[in-house]
Amino acid sequence: MAIRKAKPRGRHYKLADGGGLYLLVTPAGGRLWRFKYRMHGIERKLSIGPYPELSLAEARERRDAARKAVALAREGGENAPLEPVAAKRRAKAEAKVALGHTFDAVAGECIAKAKREGRAKETIRKLEWARELLRPALGKRPVSHIEPRELLIVLKKLEAEDKLDTAAHVRAFAGRVFKYAIATDRRKDNPAAHLSGATAAPVRKHMAAILDPARVGALLRASDNYSGTPLVRAALLLSPHVMLRPGELRQAEWTEIDFDHAIWRVPAARAKMRREHVFPLSKQVLAILRDAKALNCAGTFVFPAMGKGGKRPMSENTVNQALRRMGFGKEEMSAHGWRAVASTFLNESGKWSPDAIERALAHKDGDAVRGAYHRGTHWAERLEMAQWWSDYLDRLRAGDVVVPFAAQARAHQ
Repeated sequence: MAIRKAKPRGRHYKLADGGGLYLLVTPAGGRLWRFKYRMHGIERKLSIGPYPELSLAEARERRDAARKAVALAREGGENAPLEPVAAKRRAKAEAKVALGHTFDAVAGECIAKAKREGRAKETIRKLEWARELLRPALGKRPVSHIEPRELLIVLKKLEAEDKLDTAAHVRAFAGRVFKYAIATDRRKDNPAAHLSGATAAPVRKHMAAILDPARVGALLRASDNYSGTPLVRAALLLSPHVMLRPGELRQAEWTEIDFDHAIWRVPAARAKMRREHVFPLSKQVLAILRDAKALNCAGTFVFPAMGKGGKRPMSENTVNQALRRMGFGKEEMSAHGWRAVASTFLNESGKWSPDAIERALAHKDGDAVRGAYHRGTHWAERLEMAQWWSDYLDRLRAGDVVVPFAAQARAHQ
C-alpha cells in the first residue's frame, strides 16, 4: 500500500523495507528496488529491478539471495563467489565481449587465417560462400551462445531443398569456426560435432570419365574440330595431356610456364595439396601453349575469361559447357574426368611405376615421410611418360590400333 501511494517529489527519496532492501522513488515517478550492503567497509548499492515489474515478494527473494552471496564473499576462500555488485559488473562485461564476438566476426577471423595459411582462392571462395549461407541465422549471435539446434535448423532447411552437398559443406564450415573459437578461448565445445549424421549424407559420385579408347579418340577429334572461341578450343586440347585439375588449368598464368625447360610449375597457393606441382611438358603441349600465347600474348592468364579484360580466368564451367556442345553429356565426361582417363590408361599400360603416375597426378601421399622422399623422384620417368602419353593420345585421335595393355597391369588396376 505504501508503495502504491508513493508519489514523486522534487528529488529522489527512499522507502526502506529492511535487511538492506529499499525502494528508490525518482522525481520522474520511477520506483526502483535497491539493495544496500557494506563490503570491506565500503557501501555498495545493487540494482534489483523496477516496481511493479518486480513485486515486493520477488524483490525480497532477490535481496535474500544477494545477502547470502555477500556473506559467502566476506568469508573468502578459493571458491568464494564475487560480491553482488562485482558479479553484476563482470556479467555485463562478459555480455559486451560476447556481443563483440559474433559468429560472423569469428568466421571472418577464421577465413583470414586460412588466407594467411596460403589456402587456394577456390577454397577461400567456398569458405566465404558457406559464411554467407550461415549469416542470416547465426551471424549476429554470440559464438559462445549458439546451440546445436540453431545450426540444425539451417541444415534441415538445406536438406528439405535437397541441397545435401551444401548442407555438408555448411556444417563443416560451422565446425571449423567453432573449433577456431575454442582455440581462441571463446567457446568450450563444438555444436557442429553433435550434428554428425543429423541430415542425409550426399551421394558421392565419381567424376564422369570416358574409359573406352575408341570413344576417347572420338572426343579428341571433336575437340580438334571445336567451333567455339579459340582459347576454349585450346583448353579442350590441352586438358587431356597435362593431367591437371580443372581449377589449376583454367587459372594458369603465363609466368608458370617455362618454355625453355618445358615445365609447368603450379604454385602451392593454387595446388590442391598446398605444395608446388611441377609438370613436364610434351612437344604437343608446348605447341598448344604457343598457339594460345599467340592468341593472348599480353594477358596474365593463359585462359582468360571473355569480356573481362583479361583480369579474370576462364569460368569453371566453360570447358564442361564446351563438352556438352560437342555432344558429350555430363554423365559421360567432365573436365575433371581427364585425370581418371590418364590414371586408368597409364596404369593399365604396364609401362610406368605407380609412384610416377601418382606424382604426375599430384596426389597426396598417405605416408608423410614417404611423400616427402618421393617428391623429387621419378622425374626422368615422368619426362618419358609425359611424351608417351601425348603420343598415345595422338594415336587415339587418329583412330590407330590401340596399344595392347599387359594383363598383369590390368589385374593390378
